[in-house]
Amino acid sequence: MSISRFSNPLAALLALALLGACAAKAPPAAVEIPLRNPTAPVGSQADAGLARLQGGWTVTEGAGMPAGARIEITPAELRIDGVALPLAEETPGRLRIGQEVLWVHWIDADNRTAAMGEPGGGRVWIMDRRGAPGERRAAAREILDWYGYDLSRMSGG
Repeated sequence: MSISRFSNPLAALLALALLGACAAKAPPAAVEIPLRNPTAPVGSQADAGLARLQGGWTVTEGAGMPAGARIEITPAELRIDGVALPLAEETPGRLRIGQEVLWVHWIDADNRTAAMGEPGGGRVWIMDRRGAPGERRAAAREILDWYGYDLSRMSGG
């Protein structure tokens, strides 16, 4: 049907508007789904200062951080498999690595296992001093689950 068939100019404009409205109904652009439900509560462990994290770790499972990665934490750097990144403690339990914020969601009383994550859902992982968290793995996963992380997307463990 051509627009010139309409004898009434108002009808022609209405037909154009309807065609334009149909064309504007394209599906939304795809976005990457975060690893964490943004409506879930989230927090960091207030007594998890940088001193408790210093030393060597092995990632036992993660998303956005490969299982088996070796992490070394010093007062000024976080090294992932030998690659050094600048590290600053914003407050106990909250770190800044370059432009990224990472939170210590949980660390056990003996500083052997920790659950780390980016509160916006960019990455999450569990790390252990010996690479085998044992029963502490369940505690770390429970905390991460409560904070809304999608544990099914973690590899390793």
